[in-house]
Amino acid sequence: MPEPHFVRTNLDNLSCHLKTNIANESKEGVPALAAIDKLHTSYALALHFEEIFETARHRYERTKFMTAKFSIAAAFSAVLALPAAATDIQWDVSIPWGASEFHTQNAMAFAERVAEETNGKVVMTIHPGGSLGIRANESLRAVEDGAVPVAEYALFQNVGDVPILGIESIPFLIQDYADLRRMHELVRPAWQEAIGERNQKVLYIVPWPSQNFFTSEPLEGLADFEGMQFRTYDANTTTMISNLGAVPNQMNSADVVPALATGRLDAVMTSGTTAVAQSYWEFLNHTYTTNHLWASNALAVNLDEWNALNSEIQAKIEAIAAEMEPGFWEISEGEHAKRMQQLMDRGMTVQAPTAELAAAMREATATMADDFAARVPGSGEIIEAFLASGS
Repeated sequence: MPEPHFVRTNLDNLSCHLKTNIANESKEGVPALAAIDKLHTSYALALHFEEIFETARHRYERTKFMTAKFSIAAAFSAVLALPAAATDIQWDVSIPWGASEFHTQNAMAFAERVAEETNGKVVMTIHPGGSLGIRANESLRAVEDGAVPVAEYALFQNVGDVPILGIESIPFLIQDYADLRRMHELVRPAWQEAIGERNQKVLYIVPWPSQNFFTSEPLEGLADFEGMQFRTYDANTTTMISNLGAVPNQMNSADVVPALATGRLDAVMTSGTTAVAQSYWEFLNHTYTTNHLWASNALAVNLDEWNALNSEIQAKIEAIAAEMEPGFWEISEGEHAKRMQQLMDRGMTVQAPTAELAAAMREATATMADDFAARVPGSGEIIEAFLASGS
C-alpha cells in the first residue's frame, strides 16, 4: 500500500489538472468542478483519520511529529513536481480551500509568476483542500513552526493566536469594499507586525466576498433561530449566533459538508464562493445576503524560508505580490453576483434579510465593536480612526 502523503500529493495534482481542463473547456464546468471537489475533500478527510490517530498517540511530542510529517510530505511533493532540472527552493503551499475556489486559483497564478520571474529558482507547489493535513485554523501555527513553508489562511480563523486579525470581522462594522480598503490601510501595519512576530511574512492579503446565511428552512425573524444548528467561524460569530437564539457550531470549511450530509447542521454562514464550491443546494434551500461581516485571507511564508532567499529574489517576489494583489481584489468583488446567480440556477432562493431579521442581527451584535476594543490592545484606536475616516 502506498504511503498516505504519496497518495495525497498525486490526488492534489490530478485534481488541479482536471479542474483547470474542465474550467477551460466547458462553460458548464461548475457542476463537474464541484463533484471533483467532493471527491478530493472526501479522500483527503479519509486520509486525515490516520494522521489524527497518530497525533493522539504522540501528543506529547506534537511539534516534532508535525514537523517530521510535513517534511516527508514536502519530499514526496518535490519528487513529483520537479522537472528534470533541479530548483534552488521548493515551497509546498497549504491551501484550505478547494481547487476551484478563487483564492486557490489566485495562489496558483502567483506561484506561476514566481517560478517564471525567478527563472525556476523558487517553485511553489499548491496543495488545495487541506490535503497536507493542516486545518484552516492551524495554518498560522504550521507556518510559524516550519511544518509547511507557505500557507494561506483566513485571518479571523486565527484570532486565538493573533487577536488583532479579527478586527475586520466585527459584525456590521464594515459595509462594502470601499470601507474594507479603508480598514486595511489602517490595520495592515499592525497585522504585518503581529504576524511577523509569529515567524512569518505576509506576501498578500485578499478578501472573501460579502458573507451570507444559508439555511434549510425560511429565516424571517428572531423566532426562526430557535434551536437551529448553525455553523460559525470564530468567537465573534459564535457570540452573534448564540445571541440570536441558535446553537453555534464553530468549524472549519472542510468540516461543513460532512456535517450537512449527516444532519448536524441546519444553517451555514459563508461566502457565495464557498457555497457554490461545496454544492450547498444539495443540503440547503435558502440564501440570505446578510453581509454581516468581512473576512480576508493572507498568504504567508515562514521567515526562515524567506530569509534563506537572496535580496534580489525577495524583491522580485514582493514586487509580484504587490502587482497581483489589486487584481485579486477585483476578482473577489466580481464573485458575489456570479455565485448568487449560480445558486439560483440550482434552485436556491436568494434574498435580502427581512427588516425584522436585519434589526435582530444588529441588536444582537451592538456592543461587539466596544467589546473587541476592550479585549484587544491597540484595536480601539484603529476602530476610532476607521469610523472617523468615513464621516
